[in-house]
Amino acid sequence: MTRRIVAFVVILWASLWAVAAETGPVVYQINIDGIINPASAGFIVDSIREAEEREAACLVIHMDTPGGLMESMRTIVKRILSSQVPIAVYVAPSGSRAGSAGVFITLAAHVAAMAPGTNIGAATPVQMGEQKMSEEMQAKIMNDTVAFIKTIAKQRGRNVEWAEEAVREGVSATDEEALKLGIIDMVVPSMGDLLAKIDGLKVAMSSGEEATLRTAGAEVTTLQMSFRERFLDLISNPNIAYILLMLGIYGLFFELYNPGAIIPGVVGGICLILAFFALQMLPINYAGVALIVLGIIMLVAEIKITSYGVLSIGGVIALLLGSIMLIDSPADYLRISFWNLILPVVLVSAGFFLLALTLVVRTHRRRPTTGREGLVGEIGVAHTDLRPSGLIELHGELWNAEADQAVKSGGRVQVVAVDGMHVKVTKL
Repeated sequence: MTRRIVAFVVILWASLWAVAAETGPVVYQINIDGIINPASAGFIVDSIREAEEREAACLVIHMDTPGGLMESMRTIVKRILSSQVPIAVYVAPSGSRAGSAGVFITLAAHVAAMAPGTNIGAATPVQMGEQKMSEEMQAKIMNDTVAFIKTIAKQRGRNVEWAEEAVREGVSATDEEALKLGIIDMVVPSMGDLLAKIDGLKVAMSSGEEATLRTAGAEVTTLQMSFRERFLDLISNPNIAYILLMLGIYGLFFELYNPGAIIPGVVGGICLILAFFALQMLPINYAGVALIVLGIIMLVAEIKITSYGVLSIGGVIALLLGSIMLIDSPADYLRISFWNLILPVVLVSAGFFLLALTLVVRTHRRRPTTGREGLVGEIGVAHTDLRPSGLIELHGELWNAEADQAVKSGGRVQVVAVDGMHVKVTKL
């Protein structure tokens, strides 16, 4: 019996070993499509850690980015440089680019590849909360950025002179030019071609040792962002942050003007908190926030105060200027779209408050239909002779009435005024 158990264990172990031996290398792939921000930086760092834990043959960063924030880029680059698994950056598909912060990430990879019809360059990352600086401070930031990219290029054996020009002068290169200048290692049309071409390639790791890439026929596993990372990436978009800010402000104002509504206050509070979280990841100008709040206050005040349109005009102007100034960045991808978002939001806001103002004015001008004031203009019937006083029947009730001339019982009269419990009528 014991021999049978031992034999079974040996056979099982041999089978498992054979299956493990037949299992080929695994390559992890992640897709970065958009702005480099804290969410995408966290995703790349987590992916590198998982690739190290699973002892993957390689991690491929499939990238198309216009650029992003300097701090996020530095976080990614530092993690790539210290990675225990080879990292390949593949700028693809055709039409994609590695701009601004994407240049640093591409240069830092062990293998840099581009698809035909792509470009790389203009490596001037955007500062968080960019403010007007002195020339000395600008020079310090420029020199620090240049030193950083030169260090990366030198460590990976890439074109140091071009890297410096990409930062100082904002130069760019096509895929063919990048290959010729020694900025990247290869131009390949697809992911399969990339894995086939880098198979057997030796790369220097941070430990000082060389690693040989075994990617031919490798199983490719695509890692996805977690829900938290996708959510943070979504709200860090300047356009989404702007929408959340406007919804939050409107919700709180409607709650203050209609206490007890609850829903506008709850939704507004949540949107406002999310907006502030998103804006702290963007180069925000607080003067823009102040102008937006001031503009909405003016529009709301127009409903309560008769300014003959002055508050409305001022509110629209403040809202428009504040929206334009909200994101303080020279980069287009970090600014709010004027035609697609800012202008429609301002026009809708102005239209809404104009409609509300019109309804308020109509309500004030409308003749009362309830209470004593609502009796004026109503038609009644004389219940007794009016000589000139007597009783009239009005809305099924008897009222003391005084007529401007004698009216016989049953005659029709119209109320012209109300004085306490008496009405003044005229004969019809």
